[in-house]
Amino acid sequence: MLVYTEKLYKMTDIFNTTILCNHCEKKAQKVEIIKDGLRIRTAVCPECNQRWFHPLDIEKYNNFQKIKQKVFNVKLRMVGNSYTISIPREIINFHKEFEKRVDDIINLNLEEPEKITIYFSKKITF
Repeated sequence: MLVYTEKLYKMTDIFNTTILCNHCEKKAQKVEIIKDGLRIRTAVCPECNQRWFHPLDIEKYNNFQKIKQKVFNVKLRMVGNSYTISIPREIINFHKEFEKRVDDIINLNLEEPEKITIYFSKKITF
C-alpha cells in the first residue's frame, strides 16, 4: 500500500526575497510607493531604474481602479430624524478592515455644496 503524505509549507512573501535585475544583475532596493492612497511595495534597480511591483499590491490597486470607475446609484431614505444611504457591499469588500468597522463611527464631511465625503479612518492632513 502506497501512502502519499504532503507537507504544507508556509509560503513566504515574494517581497522578502532578494531580487536581481535581469539587465545589470544589481540587487534591487525595496521601496514603497503610494499611488491613489494605496501602498504598493516595489523593488527598484539602483543602476537602470527597472521596477517590479508586488503582485498582490498591483491586484489590489487594479481592483480599486475598477471600483473607482463605477458610479453607484443609492437610495436616500429617511430613518427617524436622519437620512441614510446604503454603501454597496463591493466598496466594503474592497478593504476587509471596513467590514470589522460596521458598527463604528465614521467621519462624514460636506466638502462642497454637492459633495459629501465619507472617511472610514481618520483623515491624514499635511
